[in-house]
Amino acid sequence: MGDLTRGERLQIMLTDDEMAAVDDWRFNKRMPSRASAVRELLKRGLTAEGFVVAKNGSRSKDYGVVERGKPGGKKPR
Repeated sequence: MGDLTRGERLQIMLTDDEMAAVDDWRFNKRMPSRASAVRELLKRGLTAEGFVVAKNGSRSKDYGVVERGKPGGKKPR
């Protein structure tokens, strides 16, 4: 694992609720860092099945870590 180099940086913006969900998952799974947790979540997401492909014209704001009105998410106004 000493040969592992990561030349690309990915920057994303998360809401406080989304960051809390990532941190909760990280600590529950005993991941050593946020970066390792996000890489593991990406790996799981990229191999996941059973979800709908994005609709044409969808926007970044249409996708979040937590859903409004669900436990851990913001309540609808």
